[in-house]
Amino acid sequence: MTCPPRTLVLPPRLTASARTLRATALRRGLRIVEATASAVPEGLGRPGWAEGTGRAGSTGCAGSDGHAGSDGHAVHLHAGPSFADVVAPTLGIALLEAPADWLARLPRTLTQRDIRATTIGEAYRLRRPAFVKSPNDKSISALVYADGSRLPGPDAVDPATVVLVSDVMTFAVEYRLHLLDGAVHAAGQYAEAGRLRLGPADGDALAFGRDVLAAAGETLPSAIVVDVGRDDEGRWAVIEANAAWASGCYSADPDRALETVLRAAGPTTALSPHDRAFVR
Repeated sequence: MTCPPRTLVLPPRLTASARTLRATALRRGLRIVEATASAVPEGLGRPGWAEGTGRAGSTGCAGSDGHAGSDGHAVHLHAGPSFADVVAPTLGIALLEAPADWLARLPRTLTQRDIRATTIGEAYRLRRPAFVKSPNDKSISALVYADGSRLPGPDAVDPATVVLVSDVMTFAVEYRLHLLDGAVHAAGQYAEAGRLRLGPADGDALAFGRDVLAAAGETLPSAIVVDVGRDDEGRWAVIEANAAWASGCYSADPDRALETVLRAAGPTTALSPHDRAFVR
């Protein structure tokens, strides 16, 4: 039996990580469609669009890590939230992400700091330095703010916007873990002392990732990225969770990182019962 081709949709401007995943996808036989603007690429979603659409690529099967939609053509996506929010609904792609308050609900033993999910309107009342970020996108810059008055004002952001407010914690080394089906599927170091430094994930980082999955794996979708780090005192902590479809692979095995992306942004018709609760 001949399997139908799968397609990976990419945004107009590619990061270094996206170019790596693009090359990996082509090698594995996926079709690649690169948009030319922040809109659905012309022809996608129409009857027969999968025949002859996109850049160079094989029409053969690329493994069992993707799922076919109702028409037999599985469409996946790797892009930032702004592009994904426009394209995914039209193409029937389900975008998986962690709940907005996931980090705040973790036990202190996994975060080593106080974290609250609140509205930015409430965060304006802060009278101390705090690290503030958006849970699942970059609408609020992830920074240490001296106090609530330094946050974007109500003229720029809806006061009801949810943000994560946490104690300031400095990490000596940081790792990205690509989680798939309850296991650490790929991993790599991406920072040291706050600066970009790529390298392999050490055994302690992988072990801590397994601890996170044992304690909170059921509260995550089947495919997600979780960043973890170690401070100067040797304490391990979860930094944040990110949507795999919008995350760079850094130094992780690109084949295994791609497999996580394909699950995290695939056909709505192929969603498992567990993952339906995690659709963006």
